[in-house]
Amino acid sequence: MSLTAVAPPEIAPSPAALRQDGSPRSFTVRTLGCQMNVHDSERLSGSLEAAGYVAADDADAADVVVINTCAVRENAANKLYGNLGQLANVKREREGMQIAVGGCLAQKDQGVIVEKAPWVDVVFGTHNMGSLPALLERARHNSEAQVEILEALEVFPSTLPTKRDSASSGWVSISVGCNNTCTFCIVPSLRGKEKDRRPGDILAEVQALVDDGAIEVTLLGQNVNTYGVEFGDRQAFGKLLRAMGDIEGLERVRFTSPHPAAFTQDVIDAMAETHNVMPVLHMPLQSGSDTVLKAMRRSYRSKKFLGILDAVRESIPNAAITTDIIVGFPGETDADFEDTMRVVEQSRFSSAFTFQYSIRPGTPAAEMEGQLPKAVVQERYERLLALQERISLEENQAQIGRTVEVLVSAGEGKKDAATRRFSGRAADNRLVHFALPEGADEPRPGDMVTVDVTAAAPHFLIADSAVAVGDRAPGTFAIRRTRAGDAWDRRQADSCGVPAPAASGDTAPRAVSLGLPAIRTR
Repeated sequence: MSLTAVAPPEIAPSPAALRQDGSPRSFTVRTLGCQMNVHDSERLSGSLEAAGYVAADDADAADVVVINTCAVRENAANKLYGNLGQLANVKREREGMQIAVGGCLAQKDQGVIVEKAPWVDVVFGTHNMGSLPALLERARHNSEAQVEILEALEVFPSTLPTKRDSASSGWVSISVGCNNTCTFCIVPSLRGKEKDRRPGDILAEVQALVDDGAIEVTLLGQNVNTYGVEFGDRQAFGKLLRAMGDIEGLERVRFTSPHPAAFTQDVIDAMAETHNVMPVLHMPLQSGSDTVLKAMRRSYRSKKFLGILDAVRESIPNAAITTDIIVGFPGETDADFEDTMRVVEQSRFSSAFTFQYSIRPGTPAAEMEGQLPKAVVQERYERLLALQERISLEENQAQIGRTVEVLVSAGEGKKDAATRRFSGRAADNRLVHFALPEGADEPRPGDMVTVDVTAAAPHFLIADSAVAVGDRAPGTFAIRRTRAGDAWDRRQADSCGVPAPAASGDTAPRAVSLGLPAIRTR
C-alpha cells in the first residue's frame, strides 16, 4: 500500500520556543548530504517556526542548532562530529543553547551520538522529523538528552509545515525509501522500503508551490522511476511528468534520481514531449565495469547504461547528463577502472559527482575482501577527476554562442564588481554567470534573463553578451520579470515588516501550507 493522505500533524506552540523575557528563541539548520536532506531541512525549519521559533539572523548566535545528517559518505560523519566539537565550546558560553541531531546518521547511530557528544540535547531519526519541537521542549524540561528513533515512517514528511529557502524553486518528494540492495548503500536500512505518495497529493503540493510564486519544481525520490510500484502502475512516473505540463505557471520541472535498471522509454518520451520538463538528466553510473556493477548489485551493465544515454540524446539532443561514480570499490582492478574511464569518455557527462569508496559499517561492501589501499584509490580518483574536468570543459565550450534563458538565483555564485555579473541556472541546469549592461535594472532572484554564452569553464558558463568587449558589440540581453520575482519581493518586504503590494492581477495567497491541500478548481 502507498502512504495514504492524512491530516497534517498539529504542531502546537511550544513553551521551549520562548526565552524568559517572552521573546522567541532563534534556530538554524545545518544540512549535510543530498537533496533529500535539503528538502527535509526545509520541513524541520517549518516545524520549528510553527512551534514559535524564529530563524536566526546570525546563524552563529542561534539558540537552537539543528544538524541534519547524512550517513552515505564517511566525510559527512566526520563533518557531524567536527560540527559538534566546535559547538561544545559555544554551548558552554551560551546559557540555554540546545543542539539537535537528526537525519540518516542519527537513524543509524542512535545513542552513539550522545555517547560521543553528551552535550547534544536531542537525537531524532528520518521517520519522526515532526517531533523535533516536542523533543526540544522535553529536553529542556527534563534537563537531559532526548533520543527518539522510530523504525517506520508514520507520517509522510510532506505533510509537515515547510519553510522554503527559495521563492522561485521548490522540492517535492514523490516517494521515500528504496527497494534496491546496492552493497555500498545504507539508505534502505535508514529510510526503509519505498513508500509512494498518491499522484493527487503530489500534484496538489506542486499546485500549492506554484500558487505561492514558485516556477520551478524538483521531484525527489531515492529511485524516482520506480514510482508507482506500490499501486501497480509501472508507468506512473512518466504519467506524473506529463501531468506537470498541465500546471499553469510551472515553467521548469526536474527530478532526481532515477536508476538505470528501471529507466524506460515512456519516461524519455514524457521528458521530450512535456514542455516544462527540462533537458537535464542525472543518471548514476557508479562504475563502468560490469564486474564491479555486479559486486555492487547494480542490476544493469555498461552497455545498457550507454544505450539509455543514446536513447535520451536521440529524443532530447540538447540534454545535459550528469552522474555519480564511485572509485576504488572493493576488488576493483586496474582493468575495471579502465572500463570506468572508457564509459565516462563515451558518456560525455556535463558533470559528475565522483567519490572515493569508503567503508560504511552495516553495508555488505564493508565486509568484502579486496579493500583497496588509500594510495591506489587516490591515484585513480585523480585520473578520473582530470578526465571528467576535460570533458566538462569541452561540453561547456560547445555551449559558446548559444542563447540561454537563466533563472536568476539568490545565493548561487557571486557578483563581480567589474562586470556586475549575476548568476543563475540555464534550462539544462548549467550554472551561468552573466553581466548586466551599464545602467540596466538588476534582475530579481526568480526572474528570467536571456543571454548569449560567451565563455566557459569546467563548472560554469559566462554570458557577457550584454556588454561590449574589445571588438565585440553587445549581443542578446533581456530580462523577463516573473511571478517568482514578485514572490521574492514580497519576502523581502515581509522580512522588513512592510507588506509588498500584489503584482497586477496577482491573486495568489501570501502564505500556504504545504501539507496536502486540495487541488483547486478552475
